[in-house]
Amino acid sequence: MKNVLITGASGGIGKAAVLAFAKQGYGVALHYHTGKQSAEKTAEEIRKMGGTAESFGADLTSEKEVEEMFRQAEKTFGFFSVLVNNAGVDWKGLLTDMTLQEWEKVFAVNCTGTFLCCRRALRSMVREHTGSIVTVSSIWGEVGASCEAAYSASKAAVIGLTKALAKEVGPAGVRVNCISPGVIDTPMNGDLTEDDLSALRGETPLMRIGTPEEVADAVLFLAEHPFITGQVLGVNGGFSL
Repeated sequence: MKNVLITGASGGIGKAAVLAFAKQGYGVALHYHTGKQSAEKTAEEIRKMGGTAESFGADLTSEKEVEEMFRQAEKTFGFFSVLVNNAGVDWKGLLTDMTLQEWEKVFAVNCTGTFLCCRRALRSMVREHTGSIVTVSSIWGEVGASCEAAYSASKAAVIGLTKALAKEVGPAGVRVNCISPGVIDTPMNGDLTEDDLSALRGETPLMRIGTPEEVADAVLFLAEHPFITGQVLGVNGGFSL
């Protein structure tokens, strides 16, 4: 059985990715930080479908907790051929109103968490000479978003990490790619008003907001394609054109 570990799996894109991989026969390790109940509910849903899934809690900004999460997950599943770095946080507001602690938290989760998970997963992937890592950036990491400077900068860093790591571990048989979602109907965008959403639809050539399932399908595609690496796939309805 193929196994995947998905961070930030308690809701939105993470949950959709969990279900997409489970339907393809993967054993799925669901990471959560604060969303324990949601992650466990999704894992139970998969098991009722005849699949294999377990949830694991960890603060991804902690090296110790990331190590323990992988240790427990590998004890349960064995080798993970796929890692999906989906966990992320946002902060909205003027840069001049942002504290250093708030800035550091965004980078700690979005960048340091991704680094720690990649480094730990690569230990086994390089040894097995196979593996696939999919990071999740954002359209704002490509074009920037007003009042989301830290989020945009951290997601741009994820893109840089993806491309550099793809070159670094390609000779070891490991692929690294990135999904860059546009405006997606997720809890992270739950604070947007209907007027905000209407304006964003109007700026999108396909004239609608994306779904978590559409992003999850793209994650699965990049995870499984054997000759794609170092790429950033925009799932944004043409918003960045």
